[in-house]
Amino acid sequence: MHFASLTVDPAFRVGEVDPRLYGSFVEHLGRCVYEGIHEPGHPDADQHGFRRDVAALTRELGVPIVRYPGGNFVSGYHWEDGIGPVAERPTRIDLAWRTIEPNQVGVDEFQRWADSVGAATMMAVNLGTRGIDAARGLVEYCNHPSGTSWSDRRRANGAADPYAIKVWCLGNEMDGPWQIGHKTAVDYGRLAAETGKAMRLVDPSIELVACGSSSRAMPTFGSWEATVLAETYEVADYVSMHAYYQERDGDRDSFLASAVDMDAFIDAVVATADHVRAVGRHRKRINISFDEWNVWYQSRFAGERNLSIQRTPRLIEDVYSVTDAVVVGNLLISLLRHADRVKIACQAQLVNVIGLIMTEPGGPAWRQSSYHPFALTSRHGRGTVLRVEPNSPVYETAIHGPVPVLDAVAVQSPDGVVLFAVNRDQRQELTLDVDLRALPSLTVADHVALFDDDPDAVNDATDPDRVTPRRLDPPKVDGAGVQAVLPPLSWNMIRLTTAP
Repeated sequence: MHFASLTVDPAFRVGEVDPRLYGSFVEHLGRCVYEGIHEPGHPDADQHGFRRDVAALTRELGVPIVRYPGGNFVSGYHWEDGIGPVAERPTRIDLAWRTIEPNQVGVDEFQRWADSVGAATMMAVNLGTRGIDAARGLVEYCNHPSGTSWSDRRRANGAADPYAIKVWCLGNEMDGPWQIGHKTAVDYGRLAAETGKAMRLVDPSIELVACGSSSRAMPTFGSWEATVLAETYEVADYVSMHAYYQERDGDRDSFLASAVDMDAFIDAVVATADHVRAVGRHRKRINISFDEWNVWYQSRFAGERNLSIQRTPRLIEDVYSVTDAVVVGNLLISLLRHADRVKIACQAQLVNVIGLIMTEPGGPAWRQSSYHPFALTSRHGRGTVLRVEPNSPVYETAIHGPVPVLDAVAVQSPDGVVLFAVNRDQRQELTLDVDLRALPSLTVADHVALFDDDPDAVNDATDPDRVTPRRLDPPKVDGAGVQAVLPPLSWNMIRLTTAP
């Protein structure tokens, strides 16, 4: 058995959790939209064709914002194709994912769905094949009250009130050679700056996200951010980050330490943004929109160029194990640990495509294993993040070097303190001593953990609840601290409250 310790003290404040840190992502990719959130004719579809079972699971997740409509898809998308009478909308070939796009779901339908699940829309504009004019027209359509061509078109399409979409992405992954309309950092930065300026002239209240690197592994990483932010600093509020992780070649020890890479990635982007701020003598700070993150087994994907053109193909439908879920929970810990700068984050994606939720056409919807740490962190990780500085044994990894067995963060709210922790050791329990002397009123503890005797166990349509969180025996709180035992390879939530 391992032994570790940490201290929970309100003095170790990181920052307030922006609820948008628990966002998700819906892209016109595979079965995320069609047969995912939208399936007319399904026994549980509403009058607009949206699946009620998927909507209920989305509300349970507590997702406050959803990025839409892409992703790579947006770089070839004409948003005008998705408005007006559905029967009159054109069918297009989506070049990003080589699929037939029927445009049955567009701006108005998605906004109606987002409202129904209690989420704001984070809208992306096409800076691949389009630019300033299309983007400012979309802002006018969505956010201007009335009396102009686009706003009156929205009203004629059934939405009398403006959508008041707050957050807008200035394109997607424009550093990537795979992107339709791929650009250099200078070309993208200048286009994004002028596009953002025009969009804000339509609606001065919007917040804008400039494209950062599509991954830390890109050869232009760092220099891309520096160049783009030098061009866009005055117009942008956030710079985006994207990261996906997977187990490679059976190296589970390194995979379980994926959050070490996420921490380093965030620190590097923050340092670059602050360098541009210093050089440009800017007053505001650029924050982070980590608007794509997840476990994704990209090595299993044939690549979009090898796909035949299809309608609603099953693309990138990874099935997640207990191990994957523990890593997802650990990535959430990393995002919380940087709550002072990471203000928006979008798990990618919501349904079917590397999704938290899976569906079958005409059949059930169910929670993947990764759904559970996300839902519990979203529900209970609201408040002030506290740095806990664990004292932990370490283990050696091939990719990250020596890594702590324990990773943890705390969130304080008026209800008490919630501690999120992972035990990365695959074989041994970890006894954790938590020093609570700075918070002597906390006297009750509740311990929920996600783990399994089979670390490769998954949820599927035949056994949708094979992997679920377990409530463990409550740890004892003695006024000075609490001791909890974390199972091997586990994600844990320990809630500390005052007596009722």
